[in-house]
Amino acid sequence: MILAIHERKGSFSDRWIEYCTEKRVPFKIVNCHQSNIIEQLSGCSILLWNWSQTYAEDMLVARGIIKSIESMGIAVFPNTETCWHFDDKVSQKYLMEALNIPHVPSHVFLDKNEALAWAANTAYPKVFKLRSGAGSTNVRLAKNYKNAEKFIEQAFGKGFPPVSRWAALGERWWQFKRDKTTKSFFNISRGIFRAFKRNETLKRLPIEKNYAYFQEFIPGNDSDIRVIIIGARAFGIKRMVRESDFRASGSGKIDYNPDSIPESCISLAFDVSKKMKSQSVALDFIFLDNKPLIVEMSYAFASLGYLPCKGYWDSSLKWHGGYFRGEDFMIQDILGQS
Repeated sequence: MILAIHERKGSFSDRWIEYCTEKRVPFKIVNCHQSNIIEQLSGCSILLWNWSQTYAEDMLVARGIIKSIESMGIAVFPNTETCWHFDDKVSQKYLMEALNIPHVPSHVFLDKNEALAWAANTAYPKVFKLRSGAGSTNVRLAKNYKNAEKFIEQAFGKGFPPVSRWAALGERWWQFKRDKTTKSFFNISRGIFRAFKRNETLKRLPIEKNYAYFQEFIPGNDSDIRVIIIGARAFGIKRMVRESDFRASGSGKIDYNPDSIPESCISLAFDVSKKMKSQSVALDFIFLDNKPLIVEMSYAFASLGYLPCKGYWDSSLKWHGGYFRGEDFMIQDILGQS
């Protein structure tokens, strides 16, 4: 049995390669961006590909390649059930409604006039989002109709860049105010450079337009809970909301104490993962009347940010303390299924 790994520095593939080398699991490096990827997979039983929303090439071909490879009898991580809705909050809305999963109510409009009519008669604030984006990027608060109208006009007009250079610069400024380190200071300089000279990879991503997506604003949350399910294991963190903001994702203010993760979130996360038939899912929760609601989901996550986690729960909610790597779980599961 040979694993194929699409290598991308800074992704899950870093640890996948380390794991296979350490455990002497036969593997080969492949390139899913090349026309002969099917030929490259000759002799392989498994493909591991941590495809990303920030790579236009991935967004263009990943879903189709994965489905095609599955038809050959090759196991894939992430498989189609795990990733078809990745970085698409609109698809996630419909999926959660279809599976009766508790989530923050959301509204999608494909017609400008319909969106404006709704905006003129709804209560505020509302949260405006793009389909894509991670770490609270592409998330704005519509405090009133005027804000919502502006967002809708742009959505059905020139549209929004999938990654805002100025928002990214603002993120770097926030990190400097939070950390006050030399590294975060120099990150501002890099952010200024990127604000004026766009990253060539990001240039290739399409403009987000011709739809409007709003979520209900749920007040009273000073944090959110992120729970990640990989197979029969769960681990999580509590993320505090930024000062003078409503967003927790990307704040960097993280509580790793497992006692801070409500059991209701863990149980619901396992239930959602089972319903979705997902190999890996990261779920973001907030609360309304002490009941957890899912804000959004992703198959992928920044794995290094979870190294301080003190252990994980199994599907019986039994705690297993100690160091672990989520990427190892992914390989162990897919090897067991193949």
